[in-house]
Amino acid sequence: MRRLIQFLMCSLLLASAVASADDLSRKQRKLLEETQIAYGATIRWGSMDDAIGYLDPKLRKEKPPTEFELNRYAQLRVSSYRERSSASLDGGLVERRVEIGVINQNTQAERTVVVVERWRWDSEAKRWWQTAGLPDLWKGQ
Repeated sequence: MRRLIQFLMCSLLLASAVASADDLSRKQRKLLEETQIAYGATIRWGSMDDAIGYLDPKLRKEKPPTEFELNRYAQLRVSSYRERSSASLDGGLVERRVEIGVINQNTQAERTVVVVERWRWDSEAKRWWQTAGLPDLWKGQ
């Protein structure tokens, strides 16, 4: 009986996630996937200066990264970038949890950080923006 309840709860959660995802058009889902892949590649292989281009323009204007913050990112190397989960939220936002492997270039110590990204569809620009800011790579396990 307990397994049946667990199965039903999982099915209900999955169905609600699929129903929320249906609010997005096929084109929006495709653009989200492409944008997230490009953003992940930028975090993994590019620089945080490049990643700023994926941030919501409102966020960039209100709270732009400082030179100090960008210099801190230069001391780190990203060794892995893996999506762990994704879910649709109210208001058309999509939340994605990502596990990032980070190596401190000075100490060569590696750690893992879980980061939450939030993506917003901009109907005027016809693109997705990352609204959670640059990843905080200094917390973690």
